[in-house]
Amino acid sequence: MFYRYLPSPIGPLLLAGDEQGLRQLYMDNYPYWIPPEQWFEAGNQLDTVCRQLDEYFEGKRERFDVRLAPQGTAFQQRVWQALQEIPFGHTWSYAGLAEHIGNPKAVRAVGTANGANPISIIIPCHRVIGSNGTLTGYGGGLERKQALLQLEGAWLI
Repeated sequence: MFYRYLPSPIGPLLLAGDEQGLRQLYMDNYPYWIPPEQWFEAGNQLDTVCRQLDEYFEGKRERFDVRLAPQGTAFQQRVWQALQEIPFGHTWSYAGLAEHIGNPKAVRAVGTANGANPISIIIPCHRVIGSNGTLTGYGGGLERKQALLQLEGAWLI
């Protein structure tokens, strides 16, 4: 696995991937911030994703076009795929996300899968909010979640 740090307006990001695609995008408060010894620094392998993230933070990109390879269970994969269907600048509730994947009773499981998302920002878990319209937990912290939603022009209570 190769990795690269990327400075951003919400703090440094750690990106990691391999030949299959981007596998991880973490913020500096994630517990696994220091790459394992078997990882190596990327040359140009992550240039495209870094360029697209820079464009996103500059307000010039609403959709990402990079190969993703997150690892997770079939249920997590289904939730992460559904997250990518939330339009830029919009939010869905956990209940709405559960309904979208055809399992309306799985609200808590959807929340757990959302929290396990290994490719934040690009798989936009920050676009999921509480049913009452308020911000709820976010691995990167609520301040970052709010900053990302404001960057996208999402309406918040």
